[in-house]
Amino acid sequence: MEVLEQRLADVPLFAGLPREKRLLVAELATHLDVPEGEALTREGEEGREFMILLDGEVEVSRGGRVVATLGPGSHFGEIALMANRPRTATVIATKPVSAEVIARFGFALALVEIPGLADHLVTEMASRLAELEDDTD
Repeated sequence: MEVLEQRLADVPLFAGLPREKRLLVAELATHLDVPEGEALTREGEEGREFMILLDGEVEVSRGGRVVATLGPGSHFGEIALMANRPRTATVIATKPVSAEVIARFGFALALVEIPGLADHLVTEMASRLAELEDDTD
């Protein structure tokens, strides 16, 4: 738990949080190692978790077109959970990935227990959804 809490301090989303809040996130998370080439999410499928990349790299694609590359410190999955909609993109590991995964219930708990987290995620979610809208025009 302690090691993960320290790693979360390097993730921009959690960097400004007090240690006890990062420990809560660490308690809610489950570690996941994903080999290169494997999908972490698939566009159109039900979203059940929020993911935080600790190591590795992923490509984010929508409609078969790569729209972003994410690396350590990035996160994804909040749109499907917060907007209660299917996954908006497919995420595939382009390098071996080490990630922490927070299931729907834990994600909801974190939003309640960590002041400001929901606001930050809503701002990012709105920006990502706007980008998706722009891509369909």
